[in-house]
Amino acid sequence: MRAKTEQPGRQGVLDAAAELFVAHGYAGTTLRQIADVAGIKAGSIYHHFASKQDLFAAVLEQGIVVMVEAFDEANSAAVTAPDRLFAHVRAHLGALFENGPFTTAHVTAFHNAPVEVRESAVDRRDAYENMWAGLLADLFPRINVKELALHRLILFGSLNSTIEWFDRSGNLSLDQLAQVVTDQFLHGVAS
Repeated sequence: MRAKTEQPGRQGVLDAAAELFVAHGYAGTTLRQIADVAGIKAGSIYHHFASKQDLFAAVLEQGIVVMVEAFDEANSAAVTAPDRLFAHVRAHLGALFENGPFTTAHVTAFHNAPVEVRESAVDRRDAYENMWAGLLADLFPRINVKELALHRLILFGSLNSTIEWFDRSGNLSLDQLAQVVTDQFLHGVAS
């Protein structure tokens, strides 16, 4: 847990909430816990958010913004197909590991949140997935759309599952991990 702050304001509440939602899930996190980590009284949360659902929706929104910005930055990073794919894989991993728990909440806590909260994020999540669909269609124009959709889901599954097992203090850097994922996606394991 992060240290308590003097007066965290809206972003401090968001930071505490994202951290707790990732650690304990939506149902396992209370407003009182969020307030304790943020260093404020529980009632002070209502100064910034109408409910726990609104707070979680704001966490999800901040997480998707990070992913979209990372994707946009990766768009200008490379020219060749392998380099473009690597740049986007690395950007997605960076969004998961280098930007706090906001993007991680999409992976760990999203599916257990109330339907209303999930529905509030669906359009932005779909737009992000469509950005990837367009990238893959551009990189692999001879593969049909349905097959590419399956490949995109497999790629997302492998990228998003890294939050469960990847140790940033281990022997593999994020760049190296991104290269392994890119190579496997492009060439398979046997090559």
